[in-house]
Amino acid sequence: MAGQPQGLAPYRRIAADIRRRIESGEIAQGERIPSVRDIVRDEGVSTATATRVAAVLREEGYAKSIPGVGTIATTPKKLTTGPDRLTMLRAGGDGYRPGESVEILSSGLAPAPEEVADALGLEEGEEAVQRRRIYRDGDGVVALSTSWLPGEFAASAPELLSTGPLPKMTFGLIEERTGRRAVRRRDVVAIKEVPEDVAPLLGVTPGTSALSMTNRYWDQHGDTTEYAIDYLGAGRTLSADYDLD
Repeated sequence: MAGQPQGLAPYRRIAADIRRRIESGEIAQGERIPSVRDIVRDEGVSTATATRVAAVLREEGYAKSIPGVGTIATTPKKLTTGPDRLTMLRAGGDGYRPGESVEILSSGLAPAPEEVADALGLEEGEEAVQRRRIYRDGDGVVALSTSWLPGEFAASAPELLSTGPLPKMTFGLIEERTGRRAVRRRDVVAIKEVPEDVAPLLGVTPGTSALSMTNRYWDQHGDTTEYAIDYLGAGRTLSADYDLD
């Protein structure tokens, strides 16, 4: 379609166009988005490609499937968590919502504090990969995220020690280089006092109470692959949708 980047895969190009139509109001919230059949007919792509379009829009928060109705346009959540990014990545996206950006603040080997060492199965003070990044969108800071990974990952994926962009998101890079696929996670949401090293990045006073989310991921062998602690920016909310049928 006119104005769409030509370098994108067909399903991503089509998803981007539908997303633009939702954001502009051409497709109103609650209205049905083009169906798989519509996309196949109008875009001349395969059913498999058209199906991926709907999957990407759902995982980006721009669509929701309702039994008996179809897939309708929705408003994205204001917060993207680590689990959200993993889901979007596996749906064929890049792990970011439209308008989001990420800045890697620091990355390298660091002594694991007790909490992290317990999660990763290390001795306290043993070296682990620490990556700290800040996510932003048009409303400001989304979250300040600090991830800890087993130090052994640095040998097979040395990019983890760099603040430069990764060839793919951390989840995908670990799986590609080590074969360890994240298959289970635990999310813990809590109100925590913002540490001194995090407060300036969130624009708050140290000790301020903030919403936090701790994510722990296990691989197919039952071993922890990542332990992450996020502090949310002001005005951010956490939400989840569940099918009860």
